[in-house]
Amino acid sequence: MSALKLGASVLPSRRIDTAPVADTWESHTARCVTRWGRAGAVISLDGEIDASNADALGDYVQQCAAYCEWLVLDLSDLEFIGTTGFSVLTTITSRCADARIYCSTVPGPAVTRLLRICDPTNALPTSASVSDALSGVQGLRQAR
Repeated sequence: MSALKLGASVLPSRRIDTAPVADTWESHTARCVTRWGRAGAVISLDGEIDASNADALGDYVQQCAAYCEWLVLDLSDLEFIGTTGFSVLTTITSRCADARIYCSTVPGPAVTRLLRICDPTNALPTSASVSDALSGVQGLRQAR
């Protein structure tokens, strides 16, 4: 997985009362690690997302989102994502939008290939990097 080089002011140590969701999720082909911030999380994923694990991943992310004002999905290290994974991503971002949770996806090569086919209108919110996505979070806070 990509190393997250984030300042303590952006992603401080997880507060015990903030998010009772596990910091990791694993399937037979994928693994994710969640880094909790004061009001949100960066979920970094590697491996492969397909029909066998996409729904379980979606459930995990939705559990995390319930404790967030913002959510960044770092998919830059994914080796493969199928169309079922894309469907789960669109569901996650739609539910986050409905709940007024800032959500951005950081695609890697595998996700970028899929988005060219499945999302030609760029409806899925993406950022070039985790740092860019977190800058979006800071911009929202300043606007409030």
